[in-house]
Amino acid sequence: MNGLTSAEVAVNAESPRRRPGEPAGTVQSVDRALDVLEALAERGGEAGLSEIAAGTGLPYGTIHRLLRTLLSRGYVRQESDRRYALGGALVRLGGVAERMVGTRAQPYLAKMVELSGETANLAVLEGDFVVYVAQAPSPRRLRMFAEVGRRVLPHSTAVGKVLMAGRTDAEVASLIGRTGMPRRTANTITDLTGMLAELERVRARGYALDLGEEELGVHCLAVGVGDGARVIAAMSVSGPSERIDALDREDLAEGMRKIADDFGSALGL
Repeated sequence: MNGLTSAEVAVNAESPRRRPGEPAGTVQSVDRALDVLEALAERGGEAGLSEIAAGTGLPYGTIHRLLRTLLSRGYVRQESDRRYALGGALVRLGGVAERMVGTRAQPYLAKMVELSGETANLAVLEGDFVVYVAQAPSPRRLRMFAEVGRRVLPHSTAVGKVLMAGRTDAEVASLIGRTGMPRRTANTITDLTGMLAELERVRARGYALDLGEEELGVHCLAVGVGDGARVIAAMSVSGPSERIDALDREDLAEGMRKIADDFGSALGL
């Protein structure tokens, strides 16, 4: 039974009734399979059966049946310690989806370049790393580049802070516990207490800053792209510190939030 005991399977027998809040007109088994995948993603890509149950509210029997199908298709794998992890089949889907999202982001990133005069980026949280998936360069001769496909830890970047700010403090602590907070420059925040305080400021003002924390002389401002429930991506502008600092942060952030909201709407979020 893919590592499950008969006691685990027997707990909380499946009810055919739709759960409260579950939308009508959907295919229930598909909806619940996606709940399982999202529960794994929210726990860093790996979780035990009880954690999946806590995250989804589904009975153990239902989860077992869903996992059997997901395991057979490679969307989930089972580790030697009987915990479940996201499987390799998702990599192919994720890569295609990222390329499509990156393509659709280009006109919105271009608007951010027009707004700021600086390079604009789109990034997502992939596992424990921030990945840059699209960019529109500044027209200026001296400009900043974050190579598309580049992976960085989230604690030292504005996009990473925005993505972490969309998580709970417990989720952030778990992520940082796995990655650590290595010092990139003298300005990098390297302790959990300081980062949690910084993320509270990000939530309060609606944007994040990287003031030379990833690279000296480079400043960034980032806002989130939400799906109505969570921040699923971040959009930023970055440039030489003196040029970014000369901009009105509140006005820039307000304009960027409008563009990010329009982008989220275009994606159907």
